[in-house]
Amino acid sequence: MIRSMTAFARQSVEQSWGVGVWEIRSVNSRFLETNFRLPEAFRYLEFKLREALRKRLQRGKIDCSLKIDTSGMESDKLTVDKSLVQSLLSSYHELEQLSGAEQAPPLAQLLAWPGVIKSNELDTEKMEQELLAGLDQAIDQLIVMREREGSSLKEIIEQRLSGMLQQVVLVREEMPAIVQWQKEKILTRFEEAKVELEEQRLEQEMVMIAQKIDVDEELDRLDTHIREVGRLINKGGSVGRRLDFLMQELNREANTLGSKSINTKTTAASVELKVLIEQMREQIQNIE
Repeated sequence: MIRSMTAFARQSVEQSWGVGVWEIRSVNSRFLETNFRLPEAFRYLEFKLREALRKRLQRGKIDCSLKIDTSGMESDKLTVDKSLVQSLLSSYHELEQLSGAEQAPPLAQLLAWPGVIKSNELDTEKMEQELLAGLDQAIDQLIVMREREGSSLKEIIEQRLSGMLQQVVLVREEMPAIVQWQKEKILTRFEEAKVELEEQRLEQEMVMIAQKIDVDEELDRLDTHIREVGRLINKGGSVGRRLDFLMQELNREANTLGSKSINTKTTAASVELKVLIEQMREQIQNIE
C-alpha cells in the first residue's frame, strides 16, 4: 500500500508520574527530516526518537513534540514500607522474649531505619520506557493515517492512468486515417499545381511523411510507463521517487507526441495527456 506523507497523530501516556502527550505532524519532503520539541529534561532522548522514526518512515518532514505534566504526582507524600516494619517488629519481639524485658518498641528508631520511610521519587528510567512505548503508538497512528490518505491518492492516480490509456488508444486508432488524409492532401496540392506525380515519387513522399509523423515508439513508451506506474502504486512501499521519475518520462513522450502531431485530434490527445500527467504529478509529490 502506498502512503501519503501528510498525516497527524496524537497519543497520551497516563501513568502514576503524570501525563505525557506526543504529537507528530508529517508533510511532504524529498527526504526524511525530523525536528523535535522536547522538555529540557528529556532532550537526551532525541537520538532514540530519531532512530525510532527512521526505522518506520522513509520520507517526509516530521515535527515531533512531547509535553509532560507531572503536577498530579504526589511527590512530597511519605509512605511506610509495611513489610519491613513488620519484620523489624518481629525481630524486636524476639529480643524481648530472649531478654525477658517488656517495653514499647522505639518507634522513632524504627522510622529512622533505612528504607522504612519512602518518598514518591520520579523513576526516570521507567518513565522513559513508558514514553517511548507511547511514541510507538503515535507512530502507529501516523502510519495508519498515511495509508488511508495513500489509498485515496491511489484511486486518483488510477483514474488518471485510465484516462491516459484511452488517449493512447485514440491516437493509435487515428493514425491510419491521418496517414491517408496526408496522402490525399499531397495529391490535391499537386493537382492544383497541375504537376503530374509519379507513383514512385508519391511513395517517397509518403515514406518521408510517415517517418516524421510516426508515433508508434512514443505510444509504446507511454503505454509501458503507464503500466509501470500502475504496478508501483499496487506494489506499495516507498515508491514516491520512482513515480516522480516516471512522470518526467511520461511528460517527455507526451511532448514528443505533440511535436509530431499534424492533426487536431492527436494534438488534443497530447494536451490531454499532459494535463493528466500534471494532475498525477501533483498527487505523487505527496507519496512517500
